[in-house]
Amino acid sequence: MNIELFYFAGCPNWHLAQERLREALTVVGRLDLQVGLRPVETDEQARKLGFPGSPTIRINGRDPFPTADDVGSLSCRVYSTPEGLAGSPTLDQLVQALTQ
Repeated sequence: MNIELFYFAGCPNWHLAQERLREALTVVGRLDLQVGLRPVETDEQARKLGFPGSPTIRINGRDPFPTADDVGSLSCRVYSTPEGLAGSPTLDQLVQALTQ
């Protein structure tokens, strides 16, 4: 399994997503997996990557939380969670994404 976390440095939410990904990997018993950090530094790079905002998580090249907003810009991303809109998926959402 290949896990990547795309982010831009100006977005504070990627740190929380990284922490929750580590927790989710612990929950599913996959501490052997590493999360590849992929900085996105320009709008051009964001467009080429189809980057819908920071943080974006891709598991085996697929975004488990797809959005229609694949605009490709350096912006913070918002996730729909059971608690409302948030800057990162919840731990439970990540565990589910990793086990599907």
